Amino acid sequence: WIPMWYFLNLYLQQVLGYGAFASGAALLPMTVLLMIFMTALTSRLMTKVGAKPLIGVGLLLLAAGLVWLAAVEPTGTFLVDVLPASLVAALGMSLAYIPAMIAAMSGAPQEQAGLASGIVNTTYNAGSALGLAALTAVAMSQGADQLGNLPRLTEGFSAAFIGAAVVAAVGGVITLLVMKGDKAAAAEAAPAPAPQAEKAGV
Repeated sequence: WIPMWYFLNLYLQQVLGYGAFASGAALLPMTVLLMIFMTALTSRLMTKVGAKPLIGVGLLLLAAGLVWLAAVEPTGTFLVDVLPASLVAALGMSLAYIPAMIAAMSGAPQEQAGLASGIVNTTYNAGSALGLAALTAVAMSQGADQLGNLPRLTEGFSAAFIGAAVVAAVGGVITLLVMKGDKAAAAEAAPAPAPQAEKAGV
């Protein structure tokens, strides 16, 4: 989802002509939805169904939102091309993020919790940087480097959204097929690692 924020900002500014402030403001609905769902919905669902279905479904919803964003047009509008798809993606992120952090921490012995937290946050940040670099290369190869050429720019951004959607979808499928589900363990682990999720800063 890190590349999604990046390329969505570029689409708003370089294709739709938004300024930096307006572009940031356009992402507020997604940000607000993320905060509301993470605090009011995800924690409750964790105690009922566990981490596995939330991570899997959340990543698949994120993929759906990214595919929707890939349909952006050079003559698009925020209300039609960006807002609905970004809200679907935000719902997916809110379902997947905290359960993924909790699941990553839940198997660590208490005396190694600090080490596990460091590894989780390091891999999160490193993965974000590598993913953004790879999808930037994809976008550039499809025209995202052609400033002023709105159709080509849009094609490049769409390619990046599709690439991110593939990664999210594969992650969701692997989670649902491979991850061991333990609702009770997830419920017990839920309160402790939550500050680490906030520290990572989505």
